[in-house]
Amino acid sequence: MSALKLTDVTKRFGDTCAVDRVRLTVAEHSVTAVLGPSGCGKTTLLRLIAGFLDPDEGTIEFGERTVATPGRVVPPQSRGVGYVPQEGALFPHLDIAANIGFGLPRAQRRSARIGEMLDLVELPASFARRHPHELSGGQQQRVALARALAPNPAVVLLDEPFSSLDASLRATTGRAVVQALRAARATAVLVTHDQDEALSLADQVAVMRAGRVVQAASPRDLYRRPLDAEVARFVGGAAILTASVADGIARCVLGDLLVADGLPVGSSGGSRGWAEDDTPEREAPDQPPAAATQVLVRPEQLRLASRESSSAPGLPGAAGEVKARVDHVSFYGHDAAVRVSVLPDGPTLVARLPGLDAPEVGSTVTVEVAGTVVALP
Repeated sequence: MSALKLTDVTKRFGDTCAVDRVRLTVAEHSVTAVLGPSGCGKTTLLRLIAGFLDPDEGTIEFGERTVATPGRVVPPQSRGVGYVPQEGALFPHLDIAANIGFGLPRAQRRSARIGEMLDLVELPASFARRHPHELSGGQQQRVALARALAPNPAVVLLDEPFSSLDASLRATTGRAVVQALRAARATAVLVTHDQDEALSLADQVAVMRAGRVVQAASPRDLYRRPLDAEVARFVGGAAILTASVADGIARCVLGDLLVADGLPVGSSGGSRGWAEDDTPEREAPDQPPAAATQVLVRPEQLRLASRESSSAPGLPGAAGEVKARVDHVSFYGHDAAVRVSVLPDGPTLVARLPGLDAPEVGSTVTVEVAGTVVALP
C-alpha cells in the first residue's frame, strides 16, 4: 500500500520550472531517498509534500487522502507531516523534553511519550533536561527526529539532515535515524545529494534531474541497471565505453564483454528493462546486426594484474591482453581507487581494489572485467 503518491506534480517560479511533472510513489513504512545535485528541485519537492508550497499542477495523496490538487490544498498543519530540516532547528531556549513535546497536545507534553521518543532515537532519559547546546550535532539531529515522530505523522520528511555533520558522525547518525524510523514504522522521504547515503539508507532511491524524477528503484536495481549514462555516473563511479553489441556480447576497448540479460537495456524507442518472461530467445533466427551503443562498467568490476604476472595460467595471453598505465592511486587503507589509462591511447578508467592490491604509480598492468556489463541507450 502506498503512503504517498505524487502524480504529475509541477511547480514553477516565474519562467523556471523547479519541479516538472513528477510522478513518485512511496510505499507505506518505507524510506525513499530523493537524490540529485544542487538545484535539481529536491527541496522544492519536499516543501510541496509538506504543504509549504502549493503545486501549480498535479496531485499529492497521503494514502487515500488527497492533500493537494488544483483548487484544493490541505494546509501543512492538517496534513500530519513530520519535518526535519537540515540543521534540526531545535529551540535553543527550551530543554530537550520541551523540544520533543512541542508538536504534541498540551496534555501529552508531560506524559511518557517524551521518554518513549528518547528511547526510540537511542538517547538516555537524562537528556530530557538538557538544552540543545549541550548535545553534539548528531544527538541534536536525533532529537529533531524524535520531535517529528512524536505526533505519529503520516509522513516524515527529512531535508538533508546530515549535511552539516562530519563524515564519520554522518554515517552513524544516518544509521541511527533510519533505525528509529523503521522501529516507529514510519513512512519517510529523505532528500540528499550524497549517493552513498541514499544507497545505504533507503528502500527506494528516486534520482532527480532538472526538476524531474528520471528513475526510481531499489538501491540495488538503480546501481545495477541505471536508466542512462548520466544516472550511471551520478549513482556511483562508472566507466561509459563505446561498444558494438550483438547477440548479447559487447565489443569494446576492453574486449568482448557479456551484456547483462544477454540484451541491451535500451532501444532506439526509449529505455526499458527486460524481465525474465519477456526476454527474446537468444536462439531466435534473424539476429539483428551489431548496434553501436554504450556499456557501463563499474570500478569494482575492473581487475588489474601486473605485467610480470600476466603470463600466469588462467590469464589471457599477450595477444588478448588489454594493457594500461597506472596514473594515480588514492589509498584509503581498506581499499584504493586506481586511475589507469588504457594503452596506447585508450580511455582513462578508475578501478576499485582492496588496499593491499594497489599497484605502483607508473607501472603497467593488464585489465580484465569481472561479471556482466549493462548496455545503455
